[in-house]
Amino acid sequence: MYFAALLARTEDGWEASDTELDDVETLSDLADLAREASPDEDTVFVLIEQEDSWFGLVRVDGEEDPRIFVSDAAAAARSAYGELLLTDELLGREPGADDVPDLDALDLDGTEDGESEEEPDDEEDPAAAAGAVPHGPVGDGGILDDLGVGEKELRGLDPNEALAEIAEALGASEVLETVR
Repeated sequence: MYFAALLARTEDGWEASDTELDDVETLSDLADLAREASPDEDTVFVLIEQEDSWFGLVRVDGEEDPRIFVSDAAAAARSAYGELLLTDELLGREPGADDVPDLDALDLDGTEDGESEEEPDDEEDPAAAAGAVPHGPVGDGGILDDLGVGEKELRGLDPNEALAEIAEALGASEVLETVR
């Protein structure tokens, strides 16, 4: 179960709207969806919550590149909606890098070089590490700094309560609750 909403800052305060992400295929599509919610190029947040697992924020300020924070990248990677947010740049990967290791270059069981299968390999497999998604938060921890929520506070939020606590800190809890 997931929840997604747009939270747009306007002259009159915050406005929230429930949103479906089924037709969104890329981060660019998500940013465009956010920009449509604020014709005056004000700040818009896309709030995504995967029940009991992770939450994500995308901040769009006008035509600037979106800023992203994900509370648990490994959990988000198991979700189609999380995959929208986990860009190569966010994960520290080379953009467009092939995530599939070269099978001819892998030492699959350690016996090709005459090693015993029972000998432990103390070194981490670089091919596996290259495609690994880190556990824990990734992205711009300062995404809410100017709105009163610091990085340490953001990283410490419980995924079940995070969006409500963020909305409360922004003074938008009532409008967010109307779309929940």
